[in-house]
Amino acid sequence: MRKSISLYFIFTILLFNACEKQKSNEEDLSAMNSTLVSYASEGYENRDSGSDWVGLNLSMEEKRLFVSIRSRADIKKPTCTADFIAYLVSEGKYEAVLNGAPILIGVTDNEVTIKPKNTSKEGDLSFFCSGGASIAGSYSKIEGQLDQEQVDPALYSKVLMLQGIGFNVSSIKEAGANVLKVFTFGLQESEFNETIQIDEFTVYDAEVEDLNSDGSPELIVFAKGEEPNQKGTVYAFSVNNKKSMSMVYFQPTEENNQINKGYRGFDEFTIMETKLAQRFPIYHEDDSLDEPKGGMRQVTYRLVDGEAMRKFEVDINSKY
Repeated sequence: MRKSISLYFIFTILLFNACEKQKSNEEDLSAMNSTLVSYASEGYENRDSGSDWVGLNLSMEEKRLFVSIRSRADIKKPTCTADFIAYLVSEGKYEAVLNGAPILIGVTDNEVTIKPKNTSKEGDLSFFCSGGASIAGSYSKIEGQLDQEQVDPALYSKVLMLQGIGFNVSSIKEAGANVLKVFTFGLQESEFNETIQIDEFTVYDAEVEDLNSDGSPELIVFAKGEEPNQKGTVYAFSVNNKKSMSMVYFQPTEENNQINKGYRGFDEFTIMETKLAQRFPIYHEDDSLDEPKGGMRQVTYRLVDGEAMRKFEVDINSKY
């Protein structure tokens, strides 16, 4: 059984204690909270002359670093596309796991470097690119955003595999609304290829796991709302005996009377072994949005068979 490699809901605020030179860098990184900081490869400076380039958008949320890799897409298909979350291991150093292999991300005031933790696995970082390119390398900080007339417009993109089944997950904006696109490769009878309108939600991560231990994987896509309290949700899909795939029902938290008392949002999801896990702050009636006083609620869900489709059911061991 593959265990999802993810730290479980880090809500501790970063505390910076360093010398004056390090402090300058820390303040720059801290400013990334709720904002994007952009970096680009060497070819970006000559983009108006037709040079290809790869860019990074980084945003920090406590000890998590959201990495979005996009490349030029106006004159040919994008060279490199990837989205992943990296976790702080020491000041300015983060680690992520892509396709089962750990990679290291170094972040300074002016540069980001990406490399495999195991130097013999350099080729693994070519998986996210075409034409022999790789996401490994150095990226220099730029002013403002990546060139919006040239950059790949995908809001999210990730390719995952488990038990011989592949999943291509992407999100784009169409007609002013966010849409989620999912297609599979490797199913024996009918491939899944669907576009789902997710409106105000933004996809930020996706995982695969065999949640019901039946020898076929589930795909779980995590999303959060664009409103200030960023209510979270999941879009889930279950493979049926490696032949086809169907959607899984997840009841919105605010509609679930087992767990919704004091819920206002700011929730996070992850996969813990064979369970879907959720955690969110609890609010008393008079609490302000930025100061919940009821502690944290931790919920786990089991994947079960329903009458019309599989669904997530609150586990009796949840701390609610």
